[in-house]
Amino acid sequence: MGFFDKFFSKEKEQDLTQGIQKTREGFLNKIAIAIAGKNRIDDDFLDELEQILISSDVGLDTTIKIIDRIQKRVQRDKYVGIEQLNELLQDEIGILLTENKTHDLDDFESGPESPYIILVVGVNGVGKTTTIGKLAYQFKKQGKSVMIAAGDTFRAAAENQLNIWAERVGCAFFTKGMGADPSAVAYEATHKAVSEKIDVVIIDTAGRLHTKINLMHELSKINRSISKSLPGAPHEVLLVLDATTGQNAIEQCRHFTNTAPVSGLVLTKLDGTAKGGVALGISDQFKIPIKYIGVGEQIDQLQVFNIKAFIKLLFSH
Repeated sequence: MGFFDKFFSKEKEQDLTQGIQKTREGFLNKIAIAIAGKNRIDDDFLDELEQILISSDVGLDTTIKIIDRIQKRVQRDKYVGIEQLNELLQDEIGILLTENKTHDLDDFESGPESPYIILVVGVNGVGKTTTIGKLAYQFKKQGKSVMIAAGDTFRAAAENQLNIWAERVGCAFFTKGMGADPSAVAYEATHKAVSEKIDVVIIDTAGRLHTKINLMHELSKINRSISKSLPGAPHEVLLVLDATTGQNAIEQCRHFTNTAPVSGLVLTKLDGTAKGGVALGISDQFKIPIKYIGVGEQIDQLQVFNIKAFIKLLFSH
């Protein structure tokens, strides 16, 4: 049995390979150029490596942390050649992600609670609606009953798109219509799920700019409404971030985590960027696990985040 056979089908391995291709090519090509003509890891090389990590949107603080750890490993283990560099980087990136509470998932998680309430937050345009539909599809595949709730009551398009996803997936759909109080939607959807013994509820929220204070505060109200309807809920608050936005995704994460109890990250559009290093920076700065990654537009191209698989493919030629 090969390494990926433990985690992915051949199709999912191929999706992940293609999904991080731009990041991998840019990352490895830059390292190869930096390595050319050198026979040891020295300060000049580490300076170049620092620039490579920053240009991959790993972020300054996280980059400095990785470089510092490599320097200490080189001094401690007496590495003199650079042929061990990939191994060093893989080790340190893996350790970094583990420290940040990211762990390998075997499948999409819904926890032991029933109904299991998932609140999905993020700005407009990050792929939030699509992520909700893909999540619903994965839970339906597990044989669970699923409800999607239209908590974005500001945009007719949001409700229509979610309804289409619910029909496509074959799951229940809850809405109170345009202009309804989002907190009321969350409260009543949760109550309905309890009475009808639905396994998983995924509640959408209005895509909001992280700089709009009033809208951000509304998230706290929605969260409290869910808790009133079902103590202990929501059980998961997923923040959806667009990987192509790089450092702006980190800024969004900073504001959302100040307002909502974000428990997991979903990185979408990873296949569309060469700056997938943002995954490392976000996880390191906020100590929130990366749970799912989007590697394509198809319904089954949302994947659980697996540290070993991600790192192995990132460094594969």
